[in-house]
Amino acid sequence: MELISRKQYAEKVDAWLGKGQIIVLVGQRRVGKSYVLKEFKQRHEKEPAANIIYINKEKKEFDAIHNYNELNEYIDVRFAKGKHNYILIDEVQDIEEWERSVRSYRTEENTDIIITGSNAKMLSSDLSTLLAGRYQEIHVHSLTYPEFLVFHELKDDDNSLYKYLNYGGLPGLRQIGIEDEEHIHDYLQSVVNTVVLKDIIERHSIRNVAFLNKLLQYLADNTGKPISATNISNYMKSQGNAVSTNIVVDYSSYFEETYLMNCVSRYDIHGKKLLETNGKYYFEDVGLRNLLSGASNRSGDIEKVIENVVYRQLIYMGYTVRVGQLQAGEVDFVCTKHDERVYVQVAYLIATEETRLREFGPLEGIADNHPKYVVSMSPLVKRSNVDGIIHLGLREFLTNGL
Repeated sequence: MELISRKQYAEKVDAWLGKGQIIVLVGQRRVGKSYVLKEFKQRHEKEPAANIIYINKEKKEFDAIHNYNELNEYIDVRFAKGKHNYILIDEVQDIEEWERSVRSYRTEENTDIIITGSNAKMLSSDLSTLLAGRYQEIHVHSLTYPEFLVFHELKDDDNSLYKYLNYGGLPGLRQIGIEDEEHIHDYLQSVVNTVVLKDIIERHSIRNVAFLNKLLQYLADNTGKPISATNISNYMKSQGNAVSTNIVVDYSSYFEETYLMNCVSRYDIHGKKLLETNGKYYFEDVGLRNLLSGASNRSGDIEKVIENVVYRQLIYMGYTVRVGQLQAGEVDFVCTKHDERVYVQVAYLIATEETRLREFGPLEGIADNHPKYVVSMSPLVKRSNVDGIIHLGLREFLTNGL
């Protein structure tokens, strides 16, 4: 199957070539890090001076590489003096002390190193110290809506948007196809199983696997709602499953380590400070979130799905995103990028005055001049300015941004 270039990542990677930096592609499994690496290999192997050394730890042919010594041996045999060496290592965290190798090869002339990893701890504080100032991290996300249309050769219409909201944007769905829901379900379940088993249960020697799965489903069911470890612990006890708040905190952090989801902090808009409790969880890929929630259709949780998708798009656009807290309510997202700030409220339908007041009211209560937006799926909505607040449709936002 022909590789489709994800240009935004190709450009980011190429921009760091030749600058002595280790390029690190991070993100959840199956969001397309390997795809970006393969596409890089395809583009650059045509260069006359290129010597590409490619290692994929998910393939059995590389099973013999367990540690940095074996990694060095593999690379040394293939390293070509007088050529431009590109060292590409997929799922590098599966190699013990990998950082010792890449730190050494980084010093070689005419050498660029690109690695991928599916666990945030691969660049923990200790590794960051070892590689300080020597790496550039690029976060790879699941497909945006425009990419989804390209990958599946769809036109931009309501049916395509429904498929995106329902199935998510994992690039592997292109090969599976999005016509057979059973095949989609099986594929998404296999991704969840791999992340949970290989990246969490095995890595952290989890003993209470049943609770881990229940917590994962609970967070899926409560996407976009304030989450308290104490409340979860009390809820689980009421269900006959006694777990401590520490276990809840630890297990939740493991989901974040694998980039499966993010906990978004609350921000006091008036007090201009972060609040440490009751953050909200959003998934990297809404298709996995939908699978875990167990609902057979989206009619019962469409607001959660839309909010998750808007959050992911804002992150993709480069914003740091917080949940806005006001004395008289809440703003879904406070988004900052450099000196820029925008406020974004998310709604399903704005069909009544009561709904309009609920969604527009919190934004109207913010006494500053930063741009304010409401994103909704209201039928026939066109970009409009309502007393200084921009109202735009979800499809327009996912296609053109703010």
